[in-house]
Amino acid sequence: MSKPTATRARPLSPHLSVYRFIPTMVMSILHRITGAALYFGTILLVIWLVAAASGPEAFDQVNGIYGSWFGRLILFGYTWALLHHMLGGIRHLIWDTGHGLEKQTATKFAYATIIGSVTLTVLIWVAGYAFGGGA
Repeated sequence: MSKPTATRARPLSPHLSVYRFIPTMVMSILHRITGAALYFGTILLVIWLVAAASGPEAFDQVNGIYGSWFGRLILFGYTWALLHHMLGGIRHLIWDTGHGLEKQTATKFAYATIIGSVTLTVLIWVAGYAFGGGA
């Protein structure tokens, strides 16, 4: 049985292949991804706090894992996700006031969000190593 002519003539809905990725679109996707990543990072924070409350042996074990190169990479990513999500939230808060909605301004906000999150992440980690003896 074939489909009716009206059904066959309807255009297909747009797919990702027809969209051109623009900075605000990428930032929207990253905002959602970093929001999900924050759940995982918060679990890591809870594990660290529970280990601290459980005693020196558990705390040393968790610190050993978090202090490894892989643990630090995960924590670096968590720091970036936290800062990126925060700056994205500030961007949305500004938009909620009705400001920065013009195409050029929104694009500038998108670039500022990514540049700001990377810069702040690096600064926080440099400060952590410089003042906290993180090595």
